[in-house]
Amino acid sequence: MNDIEIRPAGRDDIAAIVGLLVDDTLGSGRDSQEDLTPYLAAFERVTADPNQELVVMTRPDPATGARTVIGTLQLTIIPGLSQRGTTRALVEAVRIAGSERGGGLGTILMRWTIDRARERGATLVQLTSNGTRENAHRFYRNLGFTDSHVGFKLTLRP
Repeated sequence: MNDIEIRPAGRDDIAAIVGLLVDDTLGSGRDSQEDLTPYLAAFERVTADPNQELVVMTRPDPATGARTVIGTLQLTIIPGLSQRGTTRALVEAVRIAGSERGGGLGTILMRWTIDRARERGATLVQLTSNGTRENAHRFYRNLGFTDSHVGFKLTLRP
């Protein structure tokens, strides 16, 4: 796995990231590769915020040697007052290409993320996972995460 690279996402990575979102049971119904305009606008907002990091995991394509995006996630650093001023790291939109799952890449990506959160001053890493993703829940527990809270979401429509 020495050929794996995790780096900040660039504008040229957006189509591949959206492809990972669409190649997901839940994402297939809410994301689309037909029009990248909203994703490109979101990318600009994310990269303009110093507390956001959108990263991609890449490896060389065996056929061409060109680096291919095989994973992604977004890390948000949240300074706060609770818990004696704890800085939290929020992990969102974790995706590994379907063809690459089960080979340890998710563990590599999450361990990198935990180390990066520590570098950024976080003392707590948190994430949410859809209630139907039992395999993901097992994966996160194996990394040491505890399912200590119940999450709530409210969708706001324009």
